[in-house]
Amino acid sequence: MSLRMAVAAPFREEGGTELGESAFVVALSLDRDWFSPDQAKRLVDVAASEGLLERADGTLTARFDPQTVGIPEGFKPDESILMERSTFERVLGAVVESGDEKQTAVAGINGLQSELAVTVEAAAVLYAHRRGVDVQELANTARREL
Repeated sequence: MSLRMAVAAPFREEGGTELGESAFVVALSLDRDWFSPDQAKRLVDVAASEGLLERADGTLTARFDPQTVGIPEGFKPDESILMERSTFERVLGAVVESGDEKQTAVAGINGLQSELAVTVEAAAVLYAHRRGVDVQELANTARREL
């Protein structure tokens, strides 16, 4: 969730869903002092790989409504959001965001993996599907990774 908040912040300030990549980097590094410029560029890469941003010709487009993302007073993202998450971690994150407890979800996914003799990513996608969590894009990613 903090990745979404960090990505939303520059768009919220501008009031739109499109922003120049350099303006995005400046907003996160110089204006907010959350990251170095190189780290802010890395954040763009991670957010694009997770489907939060679309990048074209130096322009970033949010693939969600940044105005609906609440950013708590004093929020400062942790550098751990600069690391790309595996497909499993992303599916698990979607399940947890939908309301499942992380420990319960991991146990359920592990159970499906053992029962069906499939990869952890496949089990996670099935687990999410059974709970009504839309992870179609991640399911396609998991399929390509096979």
